[in-house]
Amino acid sequence: MPLKKASKELLDMLNQAIARELQVAIQYMWQHVLWGGVKGFATKDAFQSIAVQEMKHAEKIAERLYYLGGTPTTKPTPIVVGDDLKARIEQDIKDELGAIELYTKIIELARKEGDEVTNLMFRHILEEEEDHHDTFTTLAEEV
Repeated sequence: MPLKKASKELLDMLNQAIARELQVAIQYMWQHVLWGGVKGFATKDAFQSIAVQEMKHAEKIAERLYYLGGTPTTKPTPIVVGDDLKARIEQDIKDELGAIELYTKIIELARKEGDEVTNLMFRHILEEEEDHHDTFTTLAEEV
């Protein structure tokens, strides 16, 4: 039984975060698998590494959501692999920006509700998402 009760709004946002993390974990892993050419070879490890980090985020968020009394989703948001490296990286930049926006809102709401654990957890995840965004924007310079 959780020590504190989270609002429905926070629980819903955590489920949105899980769906997003599942999406990008699958998306980035397939982008890793489908690499081709010299530029693909140069980027494939970044896709794989970030995919694994995103799956760990999904697990962490799901555990927190469950502790707070929610039921974690198993459905990812729509997966967009992309037809070529440029399209993939452009999509990934958009997805990371969406995560940064959502996670900033989750941090604000968690603070408002006095949920310091969720606040701290998402501050750490947000830092990693900003790093992912930086990786993809840097990769975009070369495609």
